[in-house]
Amino acid sequence: MEYFFVLIIISSIFFHSITSNSISTDGFLECFTYHLQHHYDKNDPVYSKIILTKTNSHYTSLLQSSIRNGRFLNNSLTPKPEIILTPFHKSQVQAAVICSKRNELQIKVRSGGHDYEGLSYVSDVSPFMIIDLINYQSIKVDIRNEVALVEAGATLGQLYYEIAKKSKVHGFPAGSCSTVGVGGHFSGGGFGTIFRKYGLAADNILDAEIVNVNGEVLNRQSMGEDLFWAIRGGGGSSFGVILSWKVKLVRVPPSVTISHIEKTLDEGGAKLLNKWQTTGKQFHEDLFLHVTTAVTTAVDGTKKTIQVAFTSLFLGPAKNLVSLMDQNFPELGLQLENCTEMSWIQSVLYFAGFSINGPLEILANRSTTNVGFFKGKSDYVSEPISETGLEGLWQKLYEDEGSFLIWSPYGGRMSQISDSEIPFPHRSGNLYGIQYMVTWNSENETENHIGWMKRLYSYMAPYVSKSPRAAYFNYRDLDIGRNERVGNTSYAKARTWGLRYFRHNFIRLVRVKTKVDPCNYFRNEQSIPVLQSGRMKGKN
Repeated sequence: MEYFFVLIIISSIFFHSITSNSISTDGFLECFTYHLQHHYDKNDPVYSKIILTKTNSHYTSLLQSSIRNGRFLNNSLTPKPEIILTPFHKSQVQAAVICSKRNELQIKVRSGGHDYEGLSYVSDVSPFMIIDLINYQSIKVDIRNEVALVEAGATLGQLYYEIAKKSKVHGFPAGSCSTVGVGGHFSGGGFGTIFRKYGLAADNILDAEIVNVNGEVLNRQSMGEDLFWAIRGGGGSSFGVILSWKVKLVRVPPSVTISHIEKTLDEGGAKLLNKWQTTGKQFHEDLFLHVTTAVTTAVDGTKKTIQVAFTSLFLGPAKNLVSLMDQNFPELGLQLENCTEMSWIQSVLYFAGFSINGPLEILANRSTTNVGFFKGKSDYVSEPISETGLEGLWQKLYEDEGSFLIWSPYGGRMSQISDSEIPFPHRSGNLYGIQYMVTWNSENETENHIGWMKRLYSYMAPYVSKSPRAAYFNYRDLDIGRNERVGNTSYAKARTWGLRYFRHNFIRLVRVKTKVDPCNYFRNEQSIPVLQSGRMKGKN
């Protein structure tokens, strides 16, 4: 009898959920059509293609097209959107915001799909819809004024390619993965191989266009400096739908130099890394020398070891790089034969994993052939990790051969920009940042690898930043704050991860959010929360 009663309850809840979702979907479609009827004919084939429901034959392929983490690709437990909207005009985004709010559909905005926890296409709130900006990827490069207007659905590779078509001596300081969408990358900060020279992508944004919670299209002037500050590093998805960015291009020399040296632990790799910890930040801002560490098989094939790889981008000729390294890091033993001179756009190809002699058009390819499973985390380091600490780290890496770490040096321009200039706060106090990554090939391996990543993260706690232990917002990690004992309010819970991502800038982000979206419509599992009215004048 109890079993039958439980079945009735579960069936009732399930039926109510399906019915509610159907009502929300139907209501949204009716509202959306009404708002756009003066612009488009609802029978127009172009109009019909921008709205995909679960019954559409192209729904699944479009949903999966921008999923970059296998954890969310074919998992039957992963929630699916009721609607996918692929707008090609701002009026369609405006109507989507108005109608989704009216019909209690949560909005997810996807530009490239590289977010580590799938927050642009997965939701813990049902029903929800995705605004997929795959058709919103226009790029206009103005070399004369050294600016570019980039729609939020464009990728980094597309931006680099369009710049290269116009100039050999201009670039932009953003990430190395070519299929990352600019919408999320820029709004979370965005760093890459020339950030020690020019700062973050977000440091070089001049203007933006956003659809707010009322369906209004705002630019820098109309949105005001507080909101413009917030979306340059505080995440755009908490505040509205970013449509486009106006960015400042930077000058790069006609020829740059790439160098690469690998050392195992037996070859002194650990000692070199130990020296790099204090040297990497001190280099001239024209030099970016980062380190990757991963498990590899020794040359004799008899044992596993750790490979420590030093890869650099130098904004100048090879001879100058060798001279600079001789003066500051002679232990690495860099020689001319370790260096390759090339154009800056060829260095973009190199760090994206392509041949430097391949066609530039490959950067504009949005598709990716391999979608693996992965979990990432991040840390910032202000004091060198001890040799004992590194030895323990190597032992942890041996436990999971799918793991690797990327160590990125700070200093240069990053030490000169105020940590409150934009929401991204990780500036002068850091020697370097670490990205932890583990990858695997099968869904049934997920629990083991994520468990290992949590143990690694716990091990590193004594050696990284503290009070709070900082993290990079674009390497989103839903583990942060999940098991901490905090208050019952959404603000108290958000504060645990908010302080790690944004430190003292978090409270300002909350105040901006409370002002522009007081009902907290634009939200996700780690979005900026709103304050209750009684706390607006309170302290952090």
